[in-house]
Amino acid sequence: MAKGQKALQQNPHAVREVREKNLEVAIGRQVRELRKRQRMTGSDLAAQAGLSVGMLSKIENGVISPSLNTLSTLADALKVPLVQLFSGYEEERGCMHVKAGEGVETEREGTRAGHQYSLLGHIGSNNSGVVVEPYLITLTSESDRFPTFQHEGMEMLYVLEGKVRYRHGDKIFILEPGDTLLFDSDAPHGPEVILELPVRFLSVISYPQQL
Repeated sequence: MAKGQKALQQNPHAVREVREKNLEVAIGRQVRELRKRQRMTGSDLAAQAGLSVGMLSKIENGVISPSLNTLSTLADALKVPLVQLFSGYEEERGCMHVKAGEGVETEREGTRAGHQYSLLGHIGSNNSGVVVEPYLITLTSESDRFPTFQHEGMEMLYVLEGKVRYRHGDKIFILEPGDTLLFDSDAPHGPEVILELPVRFLSVISYPQQL
C-alpha cells in the first residue's frame, strides 16, 4: 500500500452470517435468543408481555405470525428496539442479468444526437440506499457538439474503444481503451473532442435513492 493511502473500508470477500428466509422463524429465533441472553425463562417473558406461555412458545418456534402489537410488547419486555426482532431475517436482494446485446436502448436526460445509451441493468427500490445505473455508451458522430453534463452522485467511465478528450471541471483527460475515470458527477463533465471513432465506454452512475 502506498504511503499515506488509506485502507479500503469494505472487505470485498466478507461473508455475513446466514439469515433465515422465513420471517416467522427469524422472529421466533431472535425472541428466544434475546430471552436466553437476558436469563429469562419462558414464563418470565410471557408474564411481562401479557402472553400465555403457550402463545410465546408458538412465537419462538415460528409457528404463528404475531401481530405488530404483540411484537411491540415483546420488544418492550426484552428492552430492545422493535426492529431488532427482525434482525435475523434475510430479505430478498435484487439482481438483474442482461445478456450481451440485450441492453435496453434508452435516452437519458441530456442525450444528444450521435450518443447511443444502452442501459445494462437497473434495480430500483433497495436496502442499500443507492441507485446504480450502468450504461454502454457509443459515440458515432464527431459532428455533434458535445455538451457538459452535471448530475448528482458519482460516475465511473471505462473505455472500450476509440479515443476522446474528456472534460471534468477545468481538467482535460485523454481517454483510451483500458482507461478508467472516476469522478464526482456534480461537476461539469463530458466528451469534449473525439480523437478516434467510434468511441465506446461503460458508464456506471450511482446516486442516493430518493425516499
